[in-house]
Amino acid sequence: MTDQFSFTVAATDGSARTGEIRMPRGVIRTPAFMPVGTAGTVKAMYPEQVKALGADVVLGNTYHLMLRPGAERVARLGGLHAMMQWPYPILTDSGGFQVMSLAGLRKLDETGVRFQSHLDGSTHLLSPERSIEIQGLLGSDIQMQLDECVRLPAPESAIESAMRLSLRWAERCRIAFGDQPGKAMFGIVQGGDIPALRVESAKALVDLDLKGYAVGGLAVGEPQATMLAMIETVEPHLPTHKPRYLMGVGTPDDIVQAVSRGIDMFDCVMPTRAGRHGMVYTRHGRLNLRNARFAEDNTPLDPESTCPAANLYSKAYLHHLVRAGEILGMMLLTWNNLSYYQDLMAGLRAAIAAGRLQDFIGETREGWQKAERDRAA
Repeated sequence: MTDQFSFTVAATDGSARTGEIRMPRGVIRTPAFMPVGTAGTVKAMYPEQVKALGADVVLGNTYHLMLRPGAERVARLGGLHAMMQWPYPILTDSGGFQVMSLAGLRKLDETGVRFQSHLDGSTHLLSPERSIEIQGLLGSDIQMQLDECVRLPAPESAIESAMRLSLRWAERCRIAFGDQPGKAMFGIVQGGDIPALRVESAKALVDLDLKGYAVGGLAVGEPQATMLAMIETVEPHLPTHKPRYLMGVGTPDDIVQAVSRGIDMFDCVMPTRAGRHGMVYTRHGRLNLRNARFAEDNTPLDPESTCPAANLYSKAYLHHLVRAGEILGMMLLTWNNLSYYQDLMAGLRAAIAAGRLQDFIGETREGWQKAERDRAA
């Protein structure tokens, strides 16, 4: 194991890359999907299950953890890795996205964001320096800069203002982060759906010589075509020897399309949230197990999957659990969904290494579409 943070590209196929991020707590194989552990847990999953599915890194949420149980308390208790029994890499977001959703409870200025807790109404200041301090107290391996995220569509003036503020905050975060061997701070490219602002943001962040770069402010209301266009706009301006992270994305199709455009890392609550609400992702597309048509379907979700949730339990039983509101249903469907996402990432890595990414994407999408046609027949 290394005592430094490094990223190497092992193979490329078009703009897509497969490689490894190496750091003291482990190796992250890319392209990588990071299960979201908002409050120090990937909901409805044991940590050892998450690792067994193939996840190399999970995401923790700065906003939620600073409010409960509190960053200083986490540090006193040995850090987030020890608390949640996850000895592997953890990436923490900066809290900026959650603050965006608190428009009625916040005041934003150059200093940072003053906001009221959604839990008890208490007032907090999240500055760039405090965001980095909190992430350090949590013990995060990859820390994100504090940024202002604007929900799309938005006026160009608001998008530009947020982008420029995010750049100023990035510089302050870089100074606050300092030199932490084996850890990394990533900058976040902003600029909404305006190509010129995206390019300006990317170039300015690259000048800061950070260890990785994220594309933020997407999957916030814009159509997929806009998201992909912004990735294509930004990608040529990001260093090829540093990891690229598309924040908060997304659906399986979003991921395969973004991988083909050069993205290395992803996170999204979609597979866990969907699992808690009766929705599953499979090689045969997305299924809503609340539907009555599954009430007497004695077949498993996917007999070829290695995940017991997919190959062992019948759709009829899973339908019953979902309709009855049983916790086991949420656990099994989340297990299936995260298994599918990790299998998808493993397939993408293998396809890139073999130089057959577009064939793999075509075969994957055909599986989704065939199931749709079969259901319509």
